[in-house]
Amino acid sequence: MILEYQKRCQARVDASLEPLFQAPHAELERLYQAMRYSVMNGGKRVRPLLVYAACEALEGNLGQADGAACAVELIHAYSLVHDDLPAMDDDDLRRGQPTTHKAFDEASAILAGDALQSLAFGVLSTHRSNPQDAEIRLQMIELLSQAAGPAGMVGGQAIDLGSVGLQLDQQALEIMHRHKTGALIEASVRLGALASGNRNSTAHQALQQYARAIGLAFQVQDDILDVESDTATLGKTQGKDEANHKPTYPALLGLDAAKRYALELRDQALQALQPFGDSAEPLRKLARYIVERRS
Repeated sequence: MILEYQKRCQARVDASLEPLFQAPHAELERLYQAMRYSVMNGGKRVRPLLVYAACEALEGNLGQADGAACAVELIHAYSLVHDDLPAMDDDDLRRGQPTTHKAFDEASAILAGDALQSLAFGVLSTHRSNPQDAEIRLQMIELLSQAAGPAGMVGGQAIDLGSVGLQLDQQALEIMHRHKTGALIEASVRLGALASGNRNSTAHQALQQYARAIGLAFQVQDDILDVESDTATLGKTQGKDEANHKPTYPALLGLDAAKRYALELRDQALQALQPFGDSAEPLRKLARYIVERRS
């Protein structure tokens, strides 16, 4: 069951994340409270799950994947904090709770996001909970920096903000989402593969194909849920994309066609895993979960 696997991985990454939010000085207590609030207030932990599942697929030691699992969740949390700001998406609700700038204040939210971003790379650079090989850790840092920066997630957010009110074609929409959402999801899988210590290039390429498919599938399903779900289930404001005139897959393709496309992407991901045996079963379950989830 994916829920059992999810609970086990959530407990593992949360145990590694919690010690990161102990303020070293009383003067920094509020900053660390805002950081902790942004990370530990729920969330499905999909990206850490992908780190662990990819590491397992290559029969790696999960103890070497804890750092990468923490790093991708810290980057993800920072991106949500900044995306929710009034200058960005201006959201009041995240994971069923007030967004960080509402729970604290706008300046605290900006600083918390900044701190989470730098903390992610600090966690990934140390030999603790990461591969002992410094060369592999350097590859992991480079990979995450590309996925999180202007060539990845930040670039996708810039495209998103610049596309409000515009009619994008499917190719342009895919470019935006492969950056904004897909880049960090793809990085999660590749980081888990690197953490495994398995250097089989064919296996790494297959996992990258899997990751590209589910990265886009995740966003397609997000767009579908923004139409079909409700605020209580989503934990964030339902219908915000349509209200803000943002380009989405249901708006472009129609709801039924968007659902078919999500299933096609899921099947592409599963096809990429054909060379793997039972060790990749968590990845297969995650591919199905991503297009079946309701929040």
